[in-house]
Amino acid sequence: MGKKRSTSSSASKQQYSSTTTASDDSKPQKTNELSAKNNKETDVKTEEKKVEVKKLQDRKPRNEGNDSRKNFKIFGFFIALLLSIGIWSYQDGVKNIVSAVVSATLGHNRFEALTRYLSSGINDDADSERKQTFDRGAVPGDSAADPNTKGTATTESSKPVYGKKTITNQLDNKIRSELDKADAALEKGGVQEASDLYDALVAKYPNSPRAVFGKANALNKMAEEKQSNALLEESISNFQKVLSLPDLPKALAILAGKACADRQSFRGWGGRAVKTMKQLIERYPDELLLRNDLGVKYLMIGRVDEARQVFLKVLDTDPANGFAMVHLGFILKTSDKKYQEAIPYLKQGIESNMPGVIDGRFFFHLGDALFRTGQHNESNEIYKLGAEKGVFPSFWQRSLYNVDGLTARPWWTKSQSGNSKFLTKLEQNWEIIRDEGLINLDEKRGVFELENEDLREEGDWRQFTLYSQGRKNDRNCKKAPKTCALLEGFTEAVNCKRGQIKYSVMQPGVHVWPHCGPTNCRIRSHLGLVIPDGARIRIANETRTWKLGEFIVFDDSFEHEVWHDGTSLRLVFIIDMWHPELTSLQKQTLAPI
Repeated sequence: MGKKRSTSSSASKQQYSSTTTASDDSKPQKTNELSAKNNKETDVKTEEKKVEVKKLQDRKPRNEGNDSRKNFKIFGFFIALLLSIGIWSYQDGVKNIVSAVVSATLGHNRFEALTRYLSSGINDDADSERKQTFDRGAVPGDSAADPNTKGTATTESSKPVYGKKTITNQLDNKIRSELDKADAALEKGGVQEASDLYDALVAKYPNSPRAVFGKANALNKMAEEKQSNALLEESISNFQKVLSLPDLPKALAILAGKACADRQSFRGWGGRAVKTMKQLIERYPDELLLRNDLGVKYLMIGRVDEARQVFLKVLDTDPANGFAMVHLGFILKTSDKKYQEAIPYLKQGIESNMPGVIDGRFFFHLGDALFRTGQHNESNEIYKLGAEKGVFPSFWQRSLYNVDGLTARPWWTKSQSGNSKFLTKLEQNWEIIRDEGLINLDEKRGVFELENEDLREEGDWRQFTLYSQGRKNDRNCKKAPKTCALLEGFTEAVNCKRGQIKYSVMQPGVHVWPHCGPTNCRIRSHLGLVIPDGARIRIANETRTWKLGEFIVFDDSFEHEVWHDGTSLRLVFIIDMWHPELTSLQKQTLAPI
């Protein structure tokens, strides 16, 4: 019971759809922010590259001629090696002649790939990928395999290849210079300019998939800038329109469909997002990436059983699919509470290094499952690995929704919180707060609710909430009017969208698993109201207790653990406050937790 180091969990839907991924430095958008951590752009690019690489692999080799021809190619390869490592010293004219000969012998792309590979050294991971790419006849960054590459590339026959070939149909190929101009404007941040260009193209070519897709992206950017749901909905409508156009390239259909589902989820239309993903899968039933995305969409709206079936079917087809593994492990851990069964799925999924698996949630729950099954050293190793990979701020601080650069320490003082004045005022009135809490402990009132985040190993722990996510609970405040009146004007607490204000009561025998809060954006304080012997709290590696009528202040994004080994109830009043270093803009725009 007294062992340390674990982490928190709750219902699958709550944990999967809270906010976006591990950093909140970028400006959040609106409500229902998605977990980012699914790397949707990477998934699509990866699929498009796979298609193009397969095309290259399927090509029949050219007739190599007789042995002398082969020897000439070997000779050319050797010359390229010498040129690349700098053994020869020559004037530019000679260099150009020799390079031309070798390029003609090996093919331009192979020559360039070999040169880049050899000249960059062979001791780093990137070089390994370069060599593999060279061996299979493609070039790293080959625009033919990457629809987002600008300009043109060259094939082995030196024939120019359009960088956005995989998302461009015959119609769009004819107007590609105009489309590229609009795309470039959007990439440079000229949203209105890009929007005008796309509008003109759509007016002239209503069946242009890229023009409609570009317009949808521009509208989404505008929605972000103006925080407008109307613009967001217009963006969604245009993504849907792309999917209905004739002669739609597969790569663009996947891009548009996934973007549509993403924006629908963001808007709070989870059911519609599921429908969109199902329509994509009907088009491309063999695309496992789409099935994985469907499973995530089910998780985000709490349809856990449907999500489970999706991931199981993916694993039936591809038993080594790490993305499906970690998500199935997540379900087993958070929904089924089958910790031992969840461990191999989470562990092997993370080890696969597939896009989307190096995510704090999966390290979070793997470590917790290991701890709860008595594998404490293994749990610690997972937390250390998570910190090394950057999914946690540190070994002790394992929050997932963070703003970089904020001061981080386990224990704080009232003064350091920046709210000493208000905290002192509440301390001076602690008996009023205590008395209203005790009155509401009456079971007939039924206002104290059992803790439901799966944090208790054992015991009875209940809470009575007055504010949550910056919103006042009017019904509960009517039952504690004096306390709520004392909170008026304490804006750093009552407006804290990433925190709560609540009573917390523990009966004797409670042990709260070691866990971490979800964000580093708040500072938590506890006011002691009824404090018997035997109650204590650990933050990181320091354990303290409470005192009547006084606050203790700490950062709950650090691991903490609670024991109540006394003989009577323990009652405290919890107040979360914004981290004092957050700006006003950040407080306004950060998504609620």
